[in-house]
Amino acid sequence: MTDNHDVGVTGSGTPTGELSEVRGLAAWVPAAIAAEAPLVTVVGDAILDGWWSGTIERLCREAPAPVVDIRRRDYAAGGAAGTAMSLAALGASVRRCGVSGTADAGGRLRTILEEAGVSTEDLVQDERVATTTKYRIVGAGQVMLRIDDTHEEPPTAAVEVLSGRIPGAVAGADAVVVCDYSSGALDDGVREALLEATTRDPDRLVVVDAHDTAAWSALGPDIVTPNAQEAAAVLDLRLDPRSDRAARVAARRDDLLAATGSAAVVVTLDRDGTVLLGRDGEEHRTWARPADEKQASGAGDTFVASLTVARAAGLPLSTSLDLAQAAADVVVHRPGTSVCTTADLTRHLQSFADTALTTAELLRRVEEDRADGKRIVLTNGCFDVLHRGHTRYLNQAKQLGDVLVVALNDDDGVRRLKGPDRPINPIADRAGIIASLSCVDYVSVFSTDTLVPLIDLLKPDVYAKGGDYTAQMLQETPSVEANGGRVSILDYVPERSTAAVVSRIRSLPVPLPADDAP
Repeated sequence: MTDNHDVGVTGSGTPTGELSEVRGLAAWVPAAIAAEAPLVTVVGDAILDGWWSGTIERLCREAPAPVVDIRRRDYAAGGAAGTAMSLAALGASVRRCGVSGTADAGGRLRTILEEAGVSTEDLVQDERVATTTKYRIVGAGQVMLRIDDTHEEPPTAAVEVLSGRIPGAVAGADAVVVCDYSSGALDDGVREALLEATTRDPDRLVVVDAHDTAAWSALGPDIVTPNAQEAAAVLDLRLDPRSDRAARVAARRDDLLAATGSAAVVVTLDRDGTVLLGRDGEEHRTWARPADEKQASGAGDTFVASLTVARAAGLPLSTSLDLAQAAADVVVHRPGTSVCTTADLTRHLQSFADTALTTAELLRRVEEDRADGKRIVLTNGCFDVLHRGHTRYLNQAKQLGDVLVVALNDDDGVRRLKGPDRPINPIADRAGIIASLSCVDYVSVFSTDTLVPLIDLLKPDVYAKGGDYTAQMLQETPSVEANGGRVSILDYVPERSTAAVVSRIRSLPVPLPADDAP
């Protein structure tokens, strides 16, 4: 992903199509994607990241500036190379296509890619090409300075060779990611070659991550990933970081889609997560879990890579977006330039298991949030088998305030409501999956038949409920209003119910055992 982005599975034994969607972000998803191993070609500008760290014990004589005695020099791939590294870390087979120098920076970058298993067969080497390098100088654990060693556009001859490599690099790929940071390497000839190569296979996923996404509109990409500043430039709009930027870009959905020529736009909003805007009216939000101190790099590359590999493996777009946000959250909490591996992402998703808070702990955290001026939104439900209606509803609930609390019926409560064959998933699994969604801040469990006791304690600003209810129908309404809150009835999604999903799953034919099965 460009600078300043702050950020059904197929194959034997893995769920497909609708089953992938209804299961949500279960921890098996990263492993299933890795098993699918989609082939992805990454075309674009590469950057070498340098992290030079040391100690500070004195000031220099020439100026009141600290002297960093360098003790360690670390290097990592950035830009298109960083995206390729992130794809490989998540189990994709990756081809890297671009231009590279032969001097120290270019050679080092090529070695890093090859050691990670990225194919560099289509990486054009030219001794006249200089690789952009960004050095972070770290003293006593603090980034003191960044030095960008940038260069002029690569020679025309090298770019012409790159154009000729495009057909072979794209052939057979499940997805193509274009990373254009305006270095000059992706000129009109490269764009024409990409257009011709990608149109031969309309089912191939095309993702564009560029400073100027509108410049790639002729490609008709499936997804573009501008950050807030880049989206604002496309729309000739000023986005105040203090405003609701997601709402402002969503209001210009048609203009953004028309300008980029894309089927879907994912605008990254740094600490505010992302917003997805699709041509079919689809809209989906994610919320970031930002680090307190910004000493990390690579979250943007990880986001684009995760979004691409999940979508290429067949996951729904909204689920792919949640997975990408989770992967970016892993990286943003690490120092230096890093990637999120399949194992990292699995551990991250599993960490949400058994995360339901006790009532006392929930009240303590909510009191802290309220003291910071945050509005509390409460909703509840069984959330037994997660489906698209649930995720849409929870995203809408989140947008009613600042903190979303989801109270889950315990297993006995689900049985009382749904019958003796429910829940399908026990409370620990349900809590873990709901907690892993970026729109959810806290999860709690209740055993009572109504939520009135918790409402009286929590005193939410908004109580959200989905379905074909009215506020007058809810037993909780008097309690909500008596405690100074309001009831909000959210959209009802027809034909998106857990009962319908369970019925469809149970109606699926059971495969017969093989002849040699025990």
